[in-house]
Amino acid sequence: MSIAYKVKAKVWVYPGMAAWRFITIPKKESTAIKEKYGKAARGWGSLPITATIGKTSWDTSIFPDTKSGTYLLPLKVAVRTAEGIGEGDSVSFSIRLRI
Repeated sequence: MSIAYKVKAKVWVYPGMAAWRFITIPKKESTAIKEKYGKAARGWGSLPITATIGKTSWDTSIFPDTKSGTYLLPLKVAVRTAEGIGEGDSVSFSIRLRI
């Protein structure tokens, strides 16, 4: 059974043509996730999760950011719209690994 991680972080835009929005999972939680689940990583080091923000839950993956030593949570349009989230907003969310 996996542990749910509950955190708060800011939404940021990836500087590129697609303008993907991400949330960086804080270093403390990222380190704990890597230590416990890192060996189960899939393509590009991704880990399957269920994320929840407000009343919205969805299945996705988190991806390692080698520069910061954290994981990144992609934040799709449907979630941002449903929860009224904009660039730079601080959001509380939880993730549960599906491993």
